[in-house]
Formats: sequence, C-alpha cells, structure tokens
Amino acid sequence: MTTRRSFIKTTSLASAALFITPGNLNFNHSYIGLQLYTVRDAMAKDPAATLAKVAKVGYNSVEGTYTGTAKFYGMDAKTFAASLKQNGLIMLSCHYRLGEDQDNGKDVMGTILHGWDQAVDDAKAVGAKYMVCAWLSPTERGNIDHFKLLAERLNKAGETCKKAGIQLCYHNHDFEFIKDNNQLPYDILLNNTDKDNVKFESDLYWMTKAGQDPVAIFNAHPGRFPLWHVKDMDNTDKHMFTEVGNGTIDFKKIFKSADKAGLKYFFVEQDVTPGDPFDSITKSIAYIKKNLV
Repeated sequence: MTTRRSFIKTTSLASAALFITPGNLNFNHSYIGLQLYTVRDAMAKDPAATLAKVAKVGYNSVEGTYTGTAKFYGMDAKTFAASLKQNGLIMLSCHYRLGEDQDNGKDVMGTILHGWDQAVDDAKAVGAKYMVCAWLSPTERGNIDHFKLLAERLNKAGETCKKAGIQLCYHNHDFEFIKDNNQLPYDILLNNTDKDNVKFESDLYWMTKAGQDPVAIFNAHPGRFPLWHVKDMDNTDKHMFTEVGNGTIDFKKIFKSADKAGLKYFFVEQDVTPGDPFDSITKSIAYIKKNLV
C-alpha cells in the first residue's frame, strides 16, 4: 500500500533524479565524440582503419578536418561519408582554417576566406551540423582591430553556413585571452558576431590554462557554446594535456552548466599523449561514461 509519506518520498527522489541526471540536459548525451586530431598520425596513414578503431573504442561521433585540397583525409565528401557510415560513425563537426596565410604564395582553398562555398557544400554532403574556425596562426591574430575584422568575416561565413542548415562556430585557444589595449580578443569576437550566425566551441583546457572560468563565460553569454572540447590538464608546472579525469579540470562542475552554455555536443581531444593515443582515448571515454553522461 502506498502511503502519503511513501508517495512524497518516492516522488521527491524521482524529482531529484530528474534534476541531476544527464537526461535533463539539452545536449545529446548519447553521443560521445572524438576530435580526430588526437589520432592524426593514424588518420594520415590509414583513415579507414583508424575510424574503425575509434568506433571500437566506443566513440560514435567525430570532429574532423577539411584541408586545402578540398578533401577529408584524402577522401572526397561522398567517400568519407561512406567510410564513416561503414563504421557506425557520424561527423557532427569539422575544423577549418581562416585562410589569411598563403601556401607558396597561393591562397589556400577550403578556408573561410577562399573556397568557402565549396567547403560548405562538402560539409553538408557529409552530414556535418557544425563548421568551426579552428585556429589562427600568429600572423592571423594581430591586434584588437584585426579581431574586429575577423568578427565581420565570421558573420559573413556564418550566413553562408546558415543557408545550408549548418552552424558556424569559433574554437578558442589561450591567445584570445591576452589583453590588447585593455580588451580581450575573445570578448571582441563574442560581442561583435551575430549570436545566431556565429557560436563558439569552448576548449575547456585552453580556457582554463588562460586563467579563465568556463562557467563564468557561459553565464555571461548563455547559449553561445553548443560545442565543447573536453580536454584535461595535468598537475605539473607545464600544465600539459592529459586524459579526461586524470587532471585538474573539474568537469563535473562544468557539465552542470551545460544548459546555460547551450551545449549540444562535445568531443574528447588530447593534443599530445604519453604513448599510444588509443590508450589515452580509451581512458578518457571510460571516465566520461562513468562520471559525466
């Protein structure tokens, strides 16, 4: 028999469970992604076999890279999409360069500034939901005025993405948090880009290394961060990369702000591993499954 007291206790526990479980979050926690830069050497040698190995470890989505050859790891969009499907993977997001830098005096195609329409078409053909400005070379960074110009360029590129049903994002490192004329380049990008056409991929490692609190940034700009790089920092003076859960970043705390951030998908990334990168990504996904999703 269900008494009033037992009913209240049961429903209270159920309500608490709804409040704390990942299922209450807006992000799709059924996907655990890997940024393929982590296994870049293997991808360069044998991308098909590498994708199969990534899937075997337990990842079901990836974030890739599109190069100046207008290909994904040497494959055209159709071939790459088939390879992903064969291994039960989807590519939710892909990284791109800005394109200010030249290669032997020639513009690099497949970048935001050169051949962007083709890049968008190829991303759509593979099924990507996000296209991300991945990194600025030292010559592409410049001063605050140059970041304002970048914001204009991102707005324009974001409009092209939006027409194709794709969301443009900008991925941070730590240099965006170095003040110039008492202003942070990251703030310039946040405040001078259209909040619908341009969103952000938060690299939690680089934000933390730059002395920033990701949660505070999410609270200041809610809904702008649909993608995260889940990457840990070791407890040494060098603050190097390490497996998720093996370092100092409080992911449990950060994940509590997933709704505020607007998180949709996240990707494990480890730029440098102490040994076989597949050992590292196996440790990372084990921690994530046990503690974060």
